[in-house]
Amino acid sequence: MHTSMIQSTACKTQPLNCAVAKMNATMRMSATWNAALPIGLGAALFLSTFAALANGALTDPPLETSLTNPGTGDFPDTGLDNWLVHSFNGETLYEIVDADGAKVLRGSSADTASVLYKKEKIDITKTPWMEWTWRVENTLGPINEKVKAGDDFPGRIYVVVQTGFLPWDSTTVNYVWSSTSEKGSHWESPFTGQSIMVAVEAGDEHLGEWKTERRNVVEDFKKFFNMDITRLDGYAVMVDTDNSDKAATAYFGNISFNAE
Repeated sequence: MHTSMIQSTACKTQPLNCAVAKMNATMRMSATWNAALPIGLGAALFLSTFAALANGALTDPPLETSLTNPGTGDFPDTGLDNWLVHSFNGETLYEIVDADGAKVLRGSSADTASVLYKKEKIDITKTPWMEWTWRVENTLGPINEKVKAGDDFPGRIYVVVQTGFLPWDSTTVNYVWSSTSEKGSHWESPFTGQSIMVAVEAGDEHLGEWKTERRNVVEDFKKFFNMDITRLDGYAVMVDTDNSDKAATAYFGNISFNAE
């Protein structure tokens, strides 16, 4: 495999790592927001790493709740100036739109993989519960999400903890809307043992509906990595379809960190 291809694959799973490496190649969103970062997240301007898929599924504990049509809520920002972006394979289009009475983020991917990331230190000793609303329009068919070749999800949200001084010293939990895996299952990324995928939603039953998810991030890091964390260093959203050669659209509303 060509060196650049290997680096691209590594970045796809550890976006924040590549970020620091490319710190001088600052990338900002264009008016059309043709940029991104997630799946293999690798990219400029990031302090941690992200990751993707994997093997073996396990049953997840009841650390989350899920509600149908809960009310959308606005995306955390009315613009994307405070978000960082990077493309791994083509450009997923991210833009703020009006939907269901709220200002939300729409991500549209057509055989592309890019991520939208917010670098922010969050004290989760006080606000361990992450809550978000999202709506996925379609899944990706019979793909194997637990191998590198199937590293695609119509919707995902990452949380990142920097664990050392080097850019690749980071650990991530990826909350995904799965096309084929069982809801409640989780698996280790095939790219790195420092990234876990968690299927908080799965299948076609709730496509086109707003769903609210809640995860106790502190408990998730303890369960999956035996880590006692006190803060997050950032989080990201992503819509990616580059491996399946398909298209997907997802909407993201409110994303917040709460005491309970």
